[in-house]
Amino acid sequence: MTVPYFRWSLLLTLMAFGGVTSAENWPAWRGPRGDGTCSEQGLPTTWSRTENVAWKVALPERGNSTPIVWNDRVFITQTLEREGRRTLICFDRQDGRLLWQEGTAWPEKEPTHGTNPACSASPVTDGERVVAWFGSAGLFCYDLQGTLLWKRDLGVQRHVWGYGSSPVLHGDLCFLNFGPGERSFLIAVDKRTGETIWQHDEPINRQGTSEAKFSNADYYGSWSTPLICDLDGRSELIISFPFRVCSFDATTGRQRWTCSGINPLIYTSPIVADGIVVAMGGYGGMSVAVKAGGSGDVTTENRLWRHPRTKQRIGSGAIHNGLVFVHNDPGIAECFDLRTGQLVWEQRMTGEKSRSTNWSSVMIADGLCYTMTQGGDCFVFRAGPQFELVAVNSLGEPSNASPAASDGQLFLRTDRHLWCIGDKRRDGSKP
Repeated sequence: MTVPYFRWSLLLTLMAFGGVTSAENWPAWRGPRGDGTCSEQGLPTTWSRTENVAWKVALPERGNSTPIVWNDRVFITQTLEREGRRTLICFDRQDGRLLWQEGTAWPEKEPTHGTNPACSASPVTDGERVVAWFGSAGLFCYDLQGTLLWKRDLGVQRHVWGYGSSPVLHGDLCFLNFGPGERSFLIAVDKRTGETIWQHDEPINRQGTSEAKFSNADYYGSWSTPLICDLDGRSELIISFPFRVCSFDATTGRQRWTCSGINPLIYTSPIVADGIVVAMGGYGGMSVAVKAGGSGDVTTENRLWRHPRTKQRIGSGAIHNGLVFVHNDPGIAECFDLRTGQLVWEQRMTGEKSRSTNWSSVMIADGLCYTMTQGGDCFVFRAGPQFELVAVNSLGEPSNASPAASDGQLFLRTDRHLWCIGDKRRDGSKP
């Protein structure tokens, strides 16, 4: 069959803008599947402060949250410390123009780590609403034009290092890991009204370790963002809590299974592939892999491997072709075999800036890993069994956020700017 000329021309035009089948939104902190992976192809691999930059926009203050993207709009959460406000900002995807900024006042001081300002939780959207967690100021839901739809006061969040877990949308529910601190719970609310559907109060248990430092509340808690996935034909919510990784029925909040083996300080979010869940602890903690499924405590029968001590891990990993990739806080990237836990390779990542420590989570697209160091160097390396560095791209500005990708472009947040890397769009719509 002959393809009409105008249809063939349209097809070529669409392919020139990143491919017909590879374009995706980035609706949440860890992307369309919540695990740091996406189907994007042909993303930029090289750029600088002046080259391959579609646009950049100055931000009013520093921040750690990662941008999300839905069609022609880009969203970030942003604290305004000097004004005592916590906000959600919407930018035009075409040129970075500010469309709206909404939020709430919260002049009270909250304890936090010096490198973790308020609004470190990334927003989430389903294309109709955007939900942002502002810590003690509450959970807020807006439409895409910035109109407040509902808000929930969940009480005071208090921990010496602040908060960072991002809300998650799935079906008709919005999930949030409220913590860390003395008040730690997992909650599901109706995304249309904010009404509580179910809540799991995680008991505080500082037993199970002989290290005296972990008896201190400062060294206890979970910043983990829940992961929703389909396992064995059922929808499960996977989350890492102190000492364990576990699964809940996303609809009812009933716990399905639990597996012990991680430490009491959890920064990372779980990842899953091929029916295997990997959970990583922080602060020289532990890592485990467990075969998903079963009920009750499945540690004995389903735990596949355990690393009793690891490097400090703040950023989350990602899985590709049976390999687990993680970029550790000390600036060392590692690759592990998913099924055995065996170390495949490790590599110190050295860029243009002397500050090579890393809080960024791994993003994988088209067989490439992207991570951003605290010095502002973005590393691109192969997601394969041999380490192969593709490029090091420096923006020269501090960053604690993770890369986001959508429709052939990268979105990177530093303390000073929001950057759009890649070709400029002729309009603000997706091809």
